[in-house]
Amino acid sequence: MNVPAKHSETGYQIHVSPLVGRVQARRGNTVIAESANARVMYETRLAPAVYFPRDDIKVELLEGSDLMTFCPFKGTATYYDLEIDGERIENAAWSYERALPESREIEGFVGFMPHAGLVMDLGINTLSGDRDGNISGPLPDWLLRYAASYDSADAFTKAFAHKLLEQGIQVSRISVMIWSLHPLIVGKNYVWNRDKNDVATYAPSYELHDHPAFVNSPLRHVANGLGGIRQRLGDTAPEHDFPVLDDLKGEGATDYVAMPMTFSDGRVHVLTMASDHEDGFSTSDLGLVFECSSAISRFYEVFMQKENAQSLLETYVGKRSGARVLGGDIRRGDGDEIDAAIMFCDLRDSSRLAETMTRDAYLALLNRFFETVTETVQAHGGEVLKFIGDAVLAVFPVGSDARSACEQAMSAARDIRERSQSEAFRCAIGMDFGRVTFGNVGSRERLDFTVIGQAANVAARLCDLGKSRDLDIVASEAVVGGSENAAELGPVELRNVTQPIECYALSVIDGRTT
Repeated sequence: MNVPAKHSETGYQIHVSPLVGRVQARRGNTVIAESANARVMYETRLAPAVYFPRDDIKVELLEGSDLMTFCPFKGTATYYDLEIDGERIENAAWSYERALPESREIEGFVGFMPHAGLVMDLGINTLSGDRDGNISGPLPDWLLRYAASYDSADAFTKAFAHKLLEQGIQVSRISVMIWSLHPLIVGKNYVWNRDKNDVATYAPSYELHDHPAFVNSPLRHVANGLGGIRQRLGDTAPEHDFPVLDDLKGEGATDYVAMPMTFSDGRVHVLTMASDHEDGFSTSDLGLVFECSSAISRFYEVFMQKENAQSLLETYVGKRSGARVLGGDIRRGDGDEIDAAIMFCDLRDSSRLAETMTRDAYLALLNRFFETVTETVQAHGGEVLKFIGDAVLAVFPVGSDARSACEQAMSAARDIRERSQSEAFRCAIGMDFGRVTFGNVGSRERLDFTVIGQAANVAARLCDLGKSRDLDIVASEAVVGGSENAAELGPVELRNVTQPIECYALSVIDGRTT
């Protein structure tokens, strides 16, 4: 009879015992495995798992499964399909090909998933029941009661590190890599160091994917779904050869673990911990963190979802509009009437360029145009509301001074014209000033946060006028005011505008209105 060794019922536990005599696994009348050297693993919160030596498996283990799972004290499990009586059962068996020290006794052995439907004949052995254990303490208590009070990932990371220390886990460094949805940065990396007792936050660009330090790193290994990593840094024959492990060892670290944190959308993020204690991490230490990892992941997911929502809104509707939407202006009709200078900027000859240039070259030119206009508008206090085909709609809201908003719009227009000369494109710009509705319009299910009003319509028509007369910048009298660097064009009738508009071409250079 198999009698597992006694152990404390507090903390996460793992224990392997040999089974006595012959043990058999069957499915129907088919013997899948039969061995006199089978073993059983008892693990907190899991049913006892029976493992068979690979040589005692009676059917072929079919390779090719992409599934891999990680346990910080067993290692990375590889999964296999089984074909039994003509039926292929996916991911029916697993094995730890290179088990971690705590689980060396099952290295290379094979276990079977419950969905394989096998019946275990244990012979004279009797297995003990599930071991619930008791993992309560400062960390779980904090996650349940207080962790939700932190409003940022860096503050949460620091508090998380302190709770690990309070729990008795000798952690010296924590790194959390969360991938983001942002056009410029690939994610956020939060690194806590015990000696500095602070969290450093990094926001690497997408070039990270090609950086040598990342290509050969635990972060890439885990994020690509290759399983987690556990490395005793004093091992003479380490399983993994990552430069960062040598760096940590040089700083006094003795143990390292990198484990996946899977968010609800399936994306894999990474939590790493290092210890400089002479004994490193214990099974109980890692079991506690692993047990709490789903809750820890959800907190980081909330933080990142908030950042993603903000970055996506800023990317697609602009900072001011994004802030309004996040602030609760999410219903059709929500918005305000504001006074603002409106700019409409259109790329010249776009149809010809699209026809004569290659697709990639035209898209590159279009992106340079959009980037030039966006950067310049923002530098002058305005905001790009949207790209409309090959045109840009921007707004310069009035703060305390309407004249200042118009001056900012005119300065931005002149700078766009100057920058366009070095970017090998030409554009036409129209501007007007007036009261517009700034808010949500559209259907009940599909909204657009934009400006609606006569000033927006006039700005677009003045842009068309500029293109027809080969003028770079045309502005209404409301925008120009008393500016001396403007040539009067007189009252002009515009399409879909009932009254003629007094308008001007901005600045005169070498006798040519431009």
